[in-house]
Amino acid sequence: MLKIYNTNMETNKLEEIEEFKKGSWINLVNPSESDIKRVCTEIKIEEDFIRYPLDYEEQPRIDIDDECMLFVIDVPIIEDIKDDTTYTTMPLGVIIVRDDFLITVTLKKNKIIDAFEKGKVKNFYTYKKTRFLLQILYLNSACYLDNLKKINKEQEATVFLLQQSMKNRDLIQLLNLQNSLIYITTSLKSNEIVMEKTLRGKIIKMYEEDEDILEDAIIENRQAIEMSKTYSDILTSTMDAYSSIISNNLNGVMKFLTSLTILISVPTLIASIWGMNVDLPFARSQHGFIILMIISVAVALIAFVWLKKKDMI
Repeated sequence: MLKIYNTNMETNKLEEIEEFKKGSWINLVNPSESDIKRVCTEIKIEEDFIRYPLDYEEQPRIDIDDECMLFVIDVPIIEDIKDDTTYTTMPLGVIIVRDDFLITVTLKKNKIIDAFEKGKVKNFYTYKKTRFLLQILYLNSACYLDNLKKINKEQEATVFLLQQSMKNRDLIQLLNLQNSLIYITTSLKSNEIVMEKTLRGKIIKMYEEDEDILEDAIIENRQAIEMSKTYSDILTSTMDAYSSIISNNLNGVMKFLTSLTILISVPTLIASIWGMNVDLPFARSQHGFIILMIISVAVALIAFVWLKKKDMI
């Protein structure tokens, strides 16, 4: 999908246009081959700059050419897979072409780009490309914080369900959240490197206000890293605790079943002995059955008391 936006200089409102115009924003979401070729031909850039962010495994980095600068960052996304919510990340490419265009490239729609398209970002103008890039970085860090809060709420809800009734589905949900936190932490650290390099390397020309936005983005990103580590540690300790509880419960069940087997085996053994086809005590007594039942119950009670003292039941 290819869309072109431009800020009207008279009204300062974002408008969707059909032709490439200097100072416009070109948004590519899972573009077709024809979209890629059209953009590259008309604004004269290499196709690789657009194709790099379309690789799901692309790492956050900065690539500078004679007339283009490519910034690749990881953005948070929420996916629904088999009725389960999964928090993960994907690459977002921001290409500054000379002093003419800014291009965003991504595989799927995401909250960051949607916010700009819907006019939810204050002081956003397509012709201020450096400011646009820094606003993307700041909004991206804020979205990570928002997703981390959602993960924490889901974790608390899942732990509550586990306290009521321990089910495999809830344990698997905790494991998925733990995996999500690992992906998010890795992406946040990679994004931090890109932002630090942008700030210290003077890659793009920034005014004092622009530097403030970038510094705020770095601070938000660091807070997200710390929050992600904290939630990950809590989740790890929770998983370890429930693993110990499950193991302890299993030991308790096995101990009970073993004790029950011992109690049942006592009358079974006595009945087996007196079931032999040989002369035995009480074999000819008319009260033999009652006597053997009394002996079986007595021995079983003795075994029960002994097992109880050993805390086996």
